[in-house]
Amino acid sequence: MRQGVPAGRAGPHVTDGARTARAAPNRPREVDAAARAAHERDAMLATAVRDAIGGTDAYGGMVYLRSRDRRSLVLCTIAGVPLSIVSAFRRIAAAGPLPVAVSYRTGRTVTLADTEDTMRRFPQLAVGMPYDFASACIPVTAGEERYGVISMLWPASVDEVSEEARRRLRTVADRLAAGLAGLEEGGHPVEPNGDTAVVELLPASPPSTRVGLFDWNVATGALSADDQFCEIFGLDPATFDGRAATLITRIAPGDLPDFRAAARAALDDGRMLAARVRVLDQDGHPYPVELWGRVPEGGPKGRTHLVGAVLDTRTGTAAAAAVERLREGVFSLDPDGRITYANRSVELLLRARREDLIGHHPWDVLSWLSDPVYENRYRAAMLSQQPTAFLAARPPDDWFAFSLYPDAHGVTGRVVAAETPPGAAERPAEPPPGAPTGVGGMYHLLQLASALSEAVTVRDVCRAVADEILPAFGGQELAIYAVRDKRLHLISQSGYPDGFLDSFEGTPIAARIPGAEALSTGTPIFFESVRQLAAAYPGIALDEMGAWAFLPLIASGHPVGSCILGFDEPRSFTVEDRGLMTALGGFIAQALERARLYDAEFALARGLQQALLPHRLPDLKDIRIAARYLPGTQGMEIGGDWYDAIVTGRDLCLVIGDVEGHSVGAAATMGQLRSAVRAFATGGHPPEEVLVRTNQLLLDLDPGLLASCCLIRLTPAEGTAMVARAGHLPPVLRHPDGQTEALYVPGGPLLGVDHRAEYPVSELRLERGSLLALYTDGLVEDPAVAIDEGVDRLSAALARAPEVADPAADGLDRMAEWLVHEVGSTHRVDDVALLLTAYG
Repeated sequence: MRQGVPAGRAGPHVTDGARTARAAPNRPREVDAAARAAHERDAMLATAVRDAIGGTDAYGGMVYLRSRDRRSLVLCTIAGVPLSIVSAFRRIAAAGPLPVAVSYRTGRTVTLADTEDTMRRFPQLAVGMPYDFASACIPVTAGEERYGVISMLWPASVDEVSEEARRRLRTVADRLAAGLAGLEEGGHPVEPNGDTAVVELLPASPPSTRVGLFDWNVATGALSADDQFCEIFGLDPATFDGRAATLITRIAPGDLPDFRAAARAALDDGRMLAARVRVLDQDGHPYPVELWGRVPEGGPKGRTHLVGAVLDTRTGTAAAAAVERLREGVFSLDPDGRITYANRSVELLLRARREDLIGHHPWDVLSWLSDPVYENRYRAAMLSQQPTAFLAARPPDDWFAFSLYPDAHGVTGRVVAAETPPGAAERPAEPPPGAPTGVGGMYHLLQLASALSEAVTVRDVCRAVADEILPAFGGQELAIYAVRDKRLHLISQSGYPDGFLDSFEGTPIAARIPGAEALSTGTPIFFESVRQLAAAYPGIALDEMGAWAFLPLIASGHPVGSCILGFDEPRSFTVEDRGLMTALGGFIAQALERARLYDAEFALARGLQQALLPHRLPDLKDIRIAARYLPGTQGMEIGGDWYDAIVTGRDLCLVIGDVEGHSVGAAATMGQLRSAVRAFATGGHPPEEVLVRTNQLLLDLDPGLLASCCLIRLTPAEGTAMVARAGHLPPVLRHPDGQTEALYVPGGPLLGVDHRAEYPVSELRLERGSLLALYTDGLVEDPAVAIDEGVDRLSAALARAPEVADPAADGLDRMAEWLVHEVGSTHRVDDVALLLTAYG
């Protein structure tokens, strides 16, 4: 049976050459136009990131553009931030929970103040980049078209990103969007098609080296020189007579013999390399310069001319000499962490030659620094832009204190000998065998695995792989198979034509196909091109993909299934790629096994919850009620949200509540609380006493869960309402004129916190034509905004909602449906309960 690569669209005879020929433009003119458009786009991106940094005092910035399939956001341009540090985020799933993706989807600006803010709102970002910095993500939007996101970084601050910075970023983003829209209107794609461009930022300090140019006719003594050359030699460019003899008067007398010898050698050899001479300043004090020259080609007969440059390096040379005299070690790292300079003391302290250090990462050259914690210190310094310090031990018992001082252009480091810290653990004589895991790869793995950690059902797991893991690697096709009765059964697919995989259903795990063999051997299989796959499995059916990864899904030694990733272009799977995908295969397998158990519990919990929620709502004169309940889109999809409407004589009690958590236990506790509130309310207790008694009951039950609740006792005949809150969000009232307000009336703590808790009551007077909206936090939560902004968004939506005075019986139901979809997030995590009550 054929499988391995689900076949079909191109047939079994597609080759790399055929694919290339098919994709090649027909006319050279088209190639030129496409290249010009790509250059113009790249220039726009570079200008945008420079303008954004310069206008907001950010230390770094990035521009993401949407991928061709719109499933990913690809890092196209970066400045001020080492590309190696953010490599895990070069491709972000557009459907994912990261700030860049949220900004892209919603079209809103997302700002983060510091690590705490990031951890609270975007835990996956905190896992993948656990450093202290502030950020802002601005969507690049033109009309209805959304092209990508500009992301900027600042040192962490207690203050939010200023409104002035946001305004300038929006201006830059709008200008970039207009430029991209113009390219698109001209028929040129704006999607990324190459590597990430690193834009260099100019240092704040002036260059330490000055360069002057000259042309010297040795035969006549004529010397043409630019202004910089004259200034280096202490000559006035306006009055310099153009004679070499005048220049020679500026050279220290002791260096004249060497200077003349170098000039003669240059004429004989055709070039002069770094002749060092001393030039006299205005006070007659000498300072060194370097002369470089050569005999120009195609000049007059004989070697009579020298052209070249003079380098004034005294500032840099003096600085290096000063640093060389220090007893403490001083070194510098470029933005990617490679050593660019180390003084003599570094050699002596670390027992390493400079030539072995320069151009390498310290943790790659010095085995005792290969622990990822030390690389992590450098990354923390670069992303926080704050100095950091740490101790490190060289076996057997030498300790060193390192200090790192970063800016956007790199790190200056200091190292000195240190005493053994108290209680220091004994260090191993040699580092453990095996190549160390790179910090970037480790965080990338954790960040992607965190997406699986939030997935609870089998559907959640498959969606996480399709929406986040597949786009993170740039894949276009996904198939996940599960083992049942020693056969592979498809449980999820993405990117394949409808029905294409039907013929592979039930493939034996012993079959001679890559997906089955990867599982039976427990070894991932990677194919970097069609040619590789066809050679390994002659006659296998092929589709239009250019590379594949077949990952075995094995949990605790038990075969769970196979995961197949397809890529539309040939690609090289690096050692890190293979390691990450192999590790993720294990995470996917564990998540699928766990999800099967959750699915069984989910079926039980859903039945329990459906049985506990009201099956119908009261039908009263002058009162219309509508409710909506939506399960969360992640996790068990079973939570503790509930609502109720209870008729008590001439009054109506409206109740909304939320038990924390998503589990059978949360649903069971919800049922107990709903029954308790109904019993206490029906018994005629006032709202504050209903909540007090319910609080006591929850504490007595001690389920280990807290709950919020809002209760309104409405007396239609009098148009009055008594409101009591227990840690719940405020009701929203819409007045007959369409104006709305959130009722932030006084309230008490959550239920289940304090035996002595009290719950104050506030009285309201309602006019006929008013509408009350009670809701749970799942309706207004959004990781991109504060919860108060979500309440404001609900108030605004209620103000513009369709009229409630619709005589049709389902008018209020339609409004409830509209509100849920208008206000609620399509990527909500929590349940949503909404109870609307129209009076009059």
